[in-house]
Amino acid sequence: MTKKDFTHLDKATGNPAMVDVGEKKITQRFAKASCKVVLGKEIMGSLNDDSELITKKGPVFQTAIIAGTMGAKKTAELIPLCHPLGMDDCKVSIEAIGEEEILITCSTRVTGKTGVEMEAMTGASVAALTIYDMCKGFSHDILIKEVKLEEKTGGKRDFKR
Repeated sequence: MTKKDFTHLDKATGNPAMVDVGEKKITQRFAKASCKVVLGKEIMGSLNDDSELITKKGPVFQTAIIAGTMGAKKTAELIPLCHPLGMDDCKVSIEAIGEEEILITCSTRVTGKTGVEMEAMTGASVAALTIYDMCKGFSHDILIKEVKLEEKTGGKRDFKR
């Protein structure tokens, strides 16, 4: 792959640059990303009947859902060349998968000229980091892994993992 293949480089200078989306068509765009967090059996054993962890800091998963949504909305402030977007929708969900880990999913939607995959991945990542922060008093042996784009639609190319 050559430098000219990267979309965030100015072809004339090679310097970093935002992609000019001025001529792009406005379409409905969707992205879904996921992330796994290995909490371990001890922490997972603390799940209550509502599949929630309650700590001194509050309900872990509910707090992480709010944090993930906030993170997705602030993606352009965190990733330098992302366009600021007024998202139409953002949903974060958390579910136990097995005895030791959880799956975080973040789905984002916008009607615009650029996609929302970075927002979806940021949302999933911030939710995972929030869970780590709220559970680190139990154990620092928490693993955040496999942040990935699951699918995106509405742009030049659709993608589905």
